[in-house]
Amino acid sequence: MPAVAARPLSKDHPLQQTPAVLHGSSSGLRQQTSPLVDDTAARPLPPPDSALQQRATELFRAAENDLHRHTDQLFARLMIVQWLAGIAAALWISPLTWIGDSSQVHVHVWAAILLGGAISGFPAWLAWQHPGLVITRHVIAVAQVLTSALLIHLTGGRIETHFHIFGSLAFLAFYRDWRVLVTATIVAAGDHLLRDLFWPQSVFGVLTASSWRWVEHVGWVLFEDIILFVAIRRMLQEMSEIALRRATLEGSNEEIERQVVERTTELSRTQAELLETSRLAGMAEVATSVLHNVGNVLNSVGVSAELATSKVREFRTGSLKNVAELLQQNSADLPAFLATDPRGKMLPDYLLKLALHLSEPQQAILQEMEMLKKNIDHIKEIVAMQQRYARGTGVVEVLSVADLVDDSIRINAASLTRHEVNVVCEIDQVPPLKTDRHKAMQILVNLLSNAKHALDQSEGDRRMMVRVTQNQEGLLEIAVIDNGTGIAPENLSRIFSHGFTTKKLGHGFGLHSGALAARELGGTLKAHSDGPGLGATFTLTLPLEN
Repeated sequence: MPAVAARPLSKDHPLQQTPAVLHGSSSGLRQQTSPLVDDTAARPLPPPDSALQQRATELFRAAENDLHRHTDQLFARLMIVQWLAGIAAALWISPLTWIGDSSQVHVHVWAAILLGGAISGFPAWLAWQHPGLVITRHVIAVAQVLTSALLIHLTGGRIETHFHIFGSLAFLAFYRDWRVLVTATIVAAGDHLLRDLFWPQSVFGVLTASSWRWVEHVGWVLFEDIILFVAIRRMLQEMSEIALRRATLEGSNEEIERQVVERTTELSRTQAELLETSRLAGMAEVATSVLHNVGNVLNSVGVSAELATSKVREFRTGSLKNVAELLQQNSADLPAFLATDPRGKMLPDYLLKLALHLSEPQQAILQEMEMLKKNIDHIKEIVAMQQRYARGTGVVEVLSVADLVDDSIRINAASLTRHEVNVVCEIDQVPPLKTDRHKAMQILVNLLSNAKHALDQSEGDRRMMVRVTQNQEGLLEIAVIDNGTGIAPENLSRIFSHGFTTKKLGHGFGLHSGALAARELGGTLKAHSDGPGLGATFTLTLPLEN
């Protein structure tokens, strides 16, 4: 567990309402299922009465179990080291004993090897096979104190070796379980009592000792226990606080993640709605442009129809009627009427003049009818082109860039001609474009329409250029350049924003939807202008394959 500075808990702290650390009761704690596992030491945690407290309890249990397992493994290694140290001490102090002229290995050496191995073997095995169990740490506590007793015996009861017990208690405090210290203290007290009564030289290094000397030693052990109990309590409080903080952080993180998911879902939904709105706005922009151009052609149709009507009114159908009535009246002797009657003699010249007079409006009517037919064909072409592009929405096709530009200009042709805009195309040899025909058409029609509107307010020569190139990165660039009103510098960064427009009757959808459509096609739409009155350039950059 990470170290956290210990601080006293307030009375209202959810982990403060707990049984005391030294309390022996295990009520309210989770029971272990293993037959080798007893209740853990009383901990400063409340019975879980809320999700936060329950999670904090789980984290505390997990951290405590991890601590017990690692401490068990630490003692397993320590047991082996102490066993070898006991053998070394026995060999150094009393390796041989002499009886007459023969020598033999001292009994202390055999005690260090055999008894030390018996004391260390079982707890080391438990530590490796069943780490974290209650019985494991209590067996280790007993074995650790017995190892101290063996080392005291092997060193002849030296007072320095007694400090091994105090060190063992400090190591056992790593478990942060006060009951392990109680087990170790009971074993130490019993060992000192029995050996003080029956073998004082083994424990104190003297043949006789005071009957109560063992009490003095146990008293010092109890003194250390008190200090360690206080330290264990503080460490458990730290673990409890850390567990509660982690549980709180987890809850906060879950809440944040939930809110992030909700916001992300909401943003995705909003983005989808905006994309759909922009798409519809772009379609409306193209449809508006189509209707505008159709309207321009219809104006020409109306003019042609009016001219044809006026020419028809000029026909002298009354004169033809009079000639027909005159011929009908003299049908009985028509040759004599034409040869002798003055009116009959004038009739051929009159018919010739009348035919010449009628031929002039006829030719004018024919011309207007031809123009009317062309205009109607133009309307059909515009509508058919819009239908063709509309049907291709969302379909990736291989397109000729020149045809795409030409179709876009033809949709705006009537409007461009009416406003006397001179359009020049510069199209380099570029590979075919694989993209969504409708979206690309939507962008170009909008750019041409905007350029035309910018030229409406300019005086003099109205020029527009459509330039198609391939840049160094292999991307297709379609630039629409005009010499119109230009764009103010402060508007260049806002011109693609939703709802921003510089037109009096504009709605701010066209360029915004065009920028979104360009992004959907994997490209970009950028604007450049040197300032008001200096024209503008809109560049559509697209990958050759989308």
